[in-house]
Amino acid sequence: MKIAVDTRLLLKDKMDGLGQFTQGAFKHIVTNNPSIDFIFIFDREPHPDFIFKKNVTAEVIGPQARHPFLYKIWYQFSLKKCLKKIKPDIFIGTNGMIPFNIDARTLSVIHDLNFEHHPQHLPKLIRNYYCKNFPKFAKKSTRIATVSEFSKNDIKKTYKIDSSKIDVVYNGPNENFKPIPKNEITTIQNKYSDSSPFFLFIGTLHPRKNLVNLFKAFDQFKSQSNSDFKLVIVGRKMWWTKEIESTFNQLKFKSDVIFTGRVSDNDLYKITAAAHALTYVPIFEGFGIPLVEAMSCGVPVITSNITSMPEVVENAGILIDPFSIDEISNAMLKISSDNNLRTELSEKSKIQAKKFSWQKTGDLLWESILKTINE
Repeated sequence: MKIAVDTRLLLKDKMDGLGQFTQGAFKHIVTNNPSIDFIFIFDREPHPDFIFKKNVTAEVIGPQARHPFLYKIWYQFSLKKCLKKIKPDIFIGTNGMIPFNIDARTLSVIHDLNFEHHPQHLPKLIRNYYCKNFPKFAKKSTRIATVSEFSKNDIKKTYKIDSSKIDVVYNGPNENFKPIPKNEITTIQNKYSDSSPFFLFIGTLHPRKNLVNLFKAFDQFKSQSNSDFKLVIVGRKMWWTKEIESTFNQLKFKSDVIFTGRVSDNDLYKITAAAHALTYVPIFEGFGIPLVEAMSCGVPVITSNITSMPEVVENAGILIDPFSIDEISNAMLKISSDNNLRTELSEKSKIQAKKFSWQKTGDLLWESILKTINE
């Protein structure tokens, strides 16, 4: 059997949630199926780390696709030509995009439909490409996999897709996310937060991550608590808008907001485990990998009570209205002042996190692959 996989988003030290899903799931699948040939298709020379086993072959085709016009060329011309040569039994579109009118069955992994509900948060060309093409990708795929029951229902409703065609394949955390001893927490605080306890945000700095309200809530928390807490922001400024910039510049306590940019994987594990709490309050999320990573470390989470986040966190965190600055700020006050609450949520978090792993992700995706092949 030949399985072709879109691995365009496997980028060393530059991966977002889609890349993490591809790496986590297929590392497990490839290892468990040594007799199957996997063809990983890249748009640039891959790092050797991504050729997981001997049964993986890399195909590199151009152009490097980081623009809607180049998406069309890569998926509908270069990739189609490549698949015609390879003749796989199935093609897996790990970021939801597939070539049309190919002989192989197709499994499209659509993580979320944020662009349908909040199109204002994307540049015009990308927004137009997604909104025009993702309905076609969904309808033309043999099957669809997605990362939460919320996203499954959203795809079903928005694109009028029969739910029997959609499989839920949850994300997972890297196994290195785990609690660390107090002396390591102190070391991380000394390095990143001026030796102070800190709230943590991890993710691309993007409007849908709700940084405007997070900044305002942190400022309010600082005014009310008179504490030495910091807010550490880990991630790159992908879409750092004028509104986010203006809000930050107007903060009374902006000197207590610390931007790290991207950090190494090793530091990311430790920063997460050293946080007093994760403050992750997007207005839309298909899953929310940082939630599971923090819970795996026993770090309490403050997160949104909408879209997929209650499904991922359940009763292991503080759920708030992401549009309410008061609710976010009050949650910060509670978790910073009530040690019993923090201990309780820490224990619940570790239990909840055990429901998710990349091994489970790989098993669920493999089931979806087999269904697709046997359709």
